[in-house]
Amino acid sequence: MVSLALLLAFACVPAFASPTRSTRRSVRTSLHHGRAHRVLWTPLFRPTHESMVIQNDEVDRLQLPRIQNEEQLEELVAEGQLVAIVPNETLRIDPRLDPERRYCRPWTLDFLNDLSADYYRQFHDQIQLNSAVRTAEVQKKLRRHNPNAAAETGELASSHLAGITVDLQRLGMTHEEIVWVEQYLLPLKQQGLVEPEEERRERCFHIMVSDRYDDWRESQSNVGANRRSEDSSTATAENSHVVGTR
Repeated sequence: MVSLALLLAFACVPAFASPTRSTRRSVRTSLHHGRAHRVLWTPLFRPTHESMVIQNDEVDRLQLPRIQNEEQLEELVAEGQLVAIVPNETLRIDPRLDPERRYCRPWTLDFLNDLSADYYRQFHDQIQLNSAVRTAEVQKKLRRHNPNAAAETGELASSHLAGITVDLQRLGMTHEEIVWVEQYLLPLKQQGLVEPEEERRERCFHIMVSDRYDDWRESQSNVGANRRSEDSSTATAENSHVVGTR
């Protein structure tokens, strides 16, 4: 009788003992998938040393100063070299962004307005600006709690210091929206008009804009105007032909 009781007791042990092989496999699989998720983070525009060099080369080509402090920033705003970024139907601004740093170069604002308008037409939602111009003082403070932030000096300094760069929030976007932005930026990057990065820690699109963007933008407007003119001329000729055959 005692032996039977012991056998019954041991039979119940596995229900409360260490995880079974299948359970351990599930845990390993879950952890594996967690690691795979991190490994398979494959943005189209991964931050690289080369990208930082490109951004700083553009700042040097334009002979723009790396803004050091608030006084220099205010002077550039007063001269009209930096223009205000104003929220509108297609663009919102992170309320945490200091109003004193809601400025950028004119061509960067043109790009920002174009992108936000096209994004709104596609998704009926605003795109969010998280950051624009910064001073070296601000960048130095930023590096204290964000080790991934670019330097405030040197050949790999942040292009935010020149006012040609904006950060747009990627956090909260759907996969479809992220891919749309990537494909929007890709041809512009290929033409040297923008230099984008997708920052993982801050979950944003960091986008440097070349002043060549405005020349390209104007050329696109001219192409559109010529196409509309050609369409109008064709329609007029067809209407004349119809009238002549009556």
